[in-house]
Amino acid sequence: MRADAARNLTAVLHAGARLLAEDPGASMSAIAAAAGVDRTTLHRRFANREALLSAVFQAKLDSAERVLDEARLVEAPLPVALHRYLEGIIPVSRQWPLDTRRMMQSDPAARDRRQVQSARLDAFIRRALDEGYLRADIDAAWARTILDQLVDTAAHRFPELEPPQAADLVVATYLNGLGAA
Repeated sequence: MRADAARNLTAVLHAGARLLAEDPGASMSAIAAAAGVDRTTLHRRFANREALLSAVFQAKLDSAERVLDEARLVEAPLPVALHRYLEGIIPVSRQWPLDTRRMMQSDPAARDRRQVQSARLDAFIRRALDEGYLRADIDAAWARTILDQLVDTAAHRFPELEPPQAADLVVATYLNGLGAA
């Protein structure tokens, strides 16, 4: 892909993610304008909103998968892996603000990919429990939900926080709030 075409694709995906998160009915014309491309460029690449939405979801899943790989959730010391994960996933959440639940309903392949990623995080939570980083009386599903909510809060309610600072805050809140006494 030519460099300008790659830039246009990136701009379209980011504009699509932002506008469709704000308004699921955003028009392709509005997305093209926000991306700085004309409608024919957008339609040449994406036949319709569903095709664009699918590409945005795939880009979000690709980004999340890179974060999970780079965090080394299995190999790294748990607090280090948690910080790496947060420092990577908070910008991903900001960059791709679309709710993945919508994707799960319409795209079985994306749903399967997301479930694999979710299972990796669930295993990480079980590891935190097994290694005593979280209190033994904390349910794993509860601990996972809290982590997801802290990520969402740091990413969207406090966009002024740089990812390392947001990760520091979330790690401290998570491990001290749910941590072993």
